[in-house]
Amino acid sequence: MKRIILRKDSYYDSVFLMLISTEVKKMEGVTEAVVAMGTEMNLELIGDMGMGGSELDAAGPNDLIIALKAEKKAILDEAESAVEELLSKKAQQGSDAAYRHTSTAAALEALPESNLVVVSVPGEHAPREVRKALRADKHVMLFSDNVSLEEEIKLKALARERGLLLMGPDCGTAIINGKPICFANVVNTGGIGVVSASGTGLQEVTSLISRMGGGISQGIGTGGRDLKSEKVGGSTTLMAIEALAKDPETVAIAVVSKPPAASVAEKVVAALGKAGKPAVVHLIGMEKRPTRGNLHYAGNLEETARMAVSLAAGKPCRTQVFDADEKEIEAILERETNAIGSRQKYLRGYFTGGTLTDEAVFVLNETLGGIYSFDPADPAFKLSDPHVSRKHTIVDLGEDVFTVGRPHPMIDPSTRTDRMKQEIDDGEIALVMIDCVIGYGSHPDPAGAVAPAIRAMKSAAEKRGAYLTVVASITGTDGDFQNFAAQKRTLEEAGAVVMPSNYQAAELAKHIMIRLNSR
Repeated sequence: MKRIILRKDSYYDSVFLMLISTEVKKMEGVTEAVVAMGTEMNLELIGDMGMGGSELDAAGPNDLIIALKAEKKAILDEAESAVEELLSKKAQQGSDAAYRHTSTAAALEALPESNLVVVSVPGEHAPREVRKALRADKHVMLFSDNVSLEEEIKLKALARERGLLLMGPDCGTAIINGKPICFANVVNTGGIGVVSASGTGLQEVTSLISRMGGGISQGIGTGGRDLKSEKVGGSTTLMAIEALAKDPETVAIAVVSKPPAASVAEKVVAALGKAGKPAVVHLIGMEKRPTRGNLHYAGNLEETARMAVSLAAGKPCRTQVFDADEKEIEAILERETNAIGSRQKYLRGYFTGGTLTDEAVFVLNETLGGIYSFDPADPAFKLSDPHVSRKHTIVDLGEDVFTVGRPHPMIDPSTRTDRMKQEIDDGEIALVMIDCVIGYGSHPDPAGAVAPAIRAMKSAAEKRGAYLTVVASITGTDGDFQNFAAQKRTLEEAGAVVMPSNYQAAELAKHIMIRLNSR
C-alpha cells in the first residue's frame, strides 16, 4: 500500500527531510519512505520507486511531499504520524523568530555588522542569493551544489571585482577567524593559513596540523571546480593566497587540492611564490618538486601538515611514512596477512570524503595496477555501474550519484553501510579501507555507525574460513564532540587497524597488498 501527501508552500531543509526519511524507513512494516521537496529530481526519484501518481502533478520545488509504502494501512498511519511528529519537533526547535529570517535582505538588515553570508539553498536559486550578498559587500560561503559552471564563473568575477571572497559552490568546510563553518573541526588557533579546493582535504590537513601542535589562522575552502576547471581558473584560490599574504596573523601558507588543471596549478605555484611567505603545496597528482625559494612541495596530506607546522615554527621538517616503529608495523603486517586466504586478492575502499578517496587511490594505484572508481583519471577504470564494485575498487560514497534522495554519508552513514552489506559475501575481498570523519556537521558517532558493518564483513569472512583486514583512519581532533579517542576505540573493538592519518592508512594497505601479491 502507498500514501502520497502533498503540502503546498511548505519548505524544509533537504538534509533534515532526508534524515526523517531514513528514520521512518526503519519502522517495522514500512517498505519505503521519502519525505522531500517537490524538485524535479525528487519527483523522478519517487516515480522510479513506483510511488508516483496524479497527486504529484501539481507539485513544485517549494512543496513538501510525503511518500510512504507499507504492508498495512495501520502501518501507513503510524508512519505518517511519525513524520508529522518529526516535522513538528523541527518547527518547535526553530520557533525563535529572532534567528529565522525569510530572506537574505532581512538577514542583512538584522545583522548589518556581519561580513560573511553562508548560502545553502537549491542550486538553481543560489546565484541570486549570492549576488545579493556580494552587492551588499559581504563575503560568501556557497554551500549549495548544482550551480552551473557558467554561473560560478560570473559570480567569481563579480566577487573579484568587489574585492570579496566567494568560497564555493559546493564548499562544505571553512575556518574563518577561528570559527568553524559547516563541516569543520575544533582546531588550535595559530599562524598557518590553509586553502583547499575540497572539504575533507581541508579537514584532514587542519586536524593534523592541530594534532601536531600547530594552529590555524584561516581555513579557506574554494569549491571543487575552482582549480579543476581552466575556465574558473583558480579564482578563489588566488584571492585567498593574496589575502593570506597580507594577513599579519598568517606566517605560513598551505594549499591542497584534488587533481587540478595543469595550467591552473602553475598559476597557484606562481601566486605562492609571489606571496613571499613560507608555503607548502600539495596538488594530488602533480609531481613533487624540489624546494625552491619559499616554496615547498608535499607528497601527501600528512606531509603537507608536517611541513606547514615546521615552516610556521621556523624548524626543519622531519618526514616519515609511519609514526609507529618498524617492529610494530611488521607485527601488524604479520598479523593481518597470515590468515588471508589464497582466493582473497582484492581491495575495497568505502569512503565518505572525496579528497581522502583520491589520496588513497593515488597511493595505491600503481601497486594494484589500477583501481576502479566512479571518476578515475584513467577512463579504463571507470565503473560501468557505480553501485557495483569490480576487482580493486575505491569509491567516494559522497558523490552525487550515491546521494540522490539521501543525505551525505558523513551525516547518514547508511549509504556506506548498505554498500558494505551488499558486498559482504564477496569471498575475493582481502582488505577493506574506510575513513571516519568527525567534527561539526558529521554524524554524532560515525565509528559506532560503521562498526556493525565491519564486524559483519569480518564475521562473514571467518565463516568462509578466511580473514578480512580492515584499515581505517580518523579525520578530526580531541576537541571534536564525537570524542576522537572513543571513535578510535570503537573501530579497534570492531576489528579495524586504525592509523594516525589517511595517508598512513593507505600506506599500510599498500604494504599488506604487496605482501599478499608476493605469496
